[in-house]
Amino acid sequence: MKADITYTKVGDYLIPDLVMDPQPEGDIGHWGWQRKEFLRKHKRGVYNAMLMQGTLTQHLIDINRDALDMMETIVKRTAELENVTEDLKRRDQMEWVRRMNNIRSRAEEFVRSDLIYT
Repeated sequence: MKADITYTKVGDYLIPDLVMDPQPEGDIGHWGWQRKEFLRKHKRGVYNAMLMQGTLTQHLIDINRDALDMMETIVKRTAELENVTEDLKRRDQMEWVRRMNNIRSRAEEFVRSDLIYT
């Protein structure tokens, strides 16, 4: 099936009237932006192919959703394993903050290595 392409004359040149397919609506978020930059800098072929096929935005939305879910799961389970509880929060708030920040930091590093930089 042949697509009908229209052209606009600009001076002596005919320029095709190209229109991108509609892109999915959604927030690509923090993790999506990191994935986009990784692909753009280190996986140019994949990045350009996804961009031309119109699949990049949905991929970034999916990565962001998966990364947020992974972060939530890792932080919750690690806090349970390391006994970082509401009781600790009541007894020693600064210790609880220190330990939760450490857990979040490790979880972010895991998400980056497992989802973002692959």
